[in-house]
Amino acid sequence: MYRSRKSPVIFNFFSWYISYILKKDFAAHSFNALSFADDEAVLLLANHFSWWDGFILFHLNQVAIKKQFHVLVNAEEYKKHWFLKYMGAFAAEHTGKDVIETLVYAGKLLDDPQNLVLVFPQGKAYPGPVRSVTFEKGIMQLVNASRKKFQFIFSVTLADHSMGRKPQMKTYLTKWDAEEYVSLQLLKSEYNKHYESAIRQQNKDV
Repeated sequence: MYRSRKSPVIFNFFSWYISYILKKDFAAHSFNALSFADDEAVLLLANHFSWWDGFILFHLNQVAIKKQFHVLVNAEEYKKHWFLKYMGAFAAEHTGKDVIETLVYAGKLLDDPQNLVLVFPQGKAYPGPVRSVTFEKGIMQLVNASRKKFQFIFSVTLADHSMGRKPQMKTYLTKWDAEEYVSLQLLKSEYNKHYESAIRQQNKDV
């Protein structure tokens, strides 16, 4: 398993740099206000359509949620971009047993109320709009490895190219109050309700 590493100097630099490039490359990035409990960790489930997704949500956490940021990435991305591990990225090094170990590790992170764990349930980026967001089975191993005392936050980030050369990015957030028994199908269904709602809202705003 590839774990995250700590370096305040590198972390602080990239926190500043990400804020800078988001302002430079996008006309705007906005998100709706949402309250977050201080005494519960956050499992942030998000759609994945571009290379920017993780950086946008890293920045959102810095300015709004303010938890310790962790993000599950694939091994290829972890090795390709050396700085990710200093921003909270972790990954399975091999298939099979190591994947399970990584998912259990992610679940245990959610037992600490100071943490946020970002997961892209699709497993990889799907450029452009999709009809619905797919969920890999591993998400339930992550959930079940925790004490289930955390907040489910659904995030949908969409790009609006109608206002000029640079796109505007908007992140739609909602909190889902999980039932006592959470299945993969239920989680996928509830997330996609939010996904569809976000698309309708964007179309209304344009």
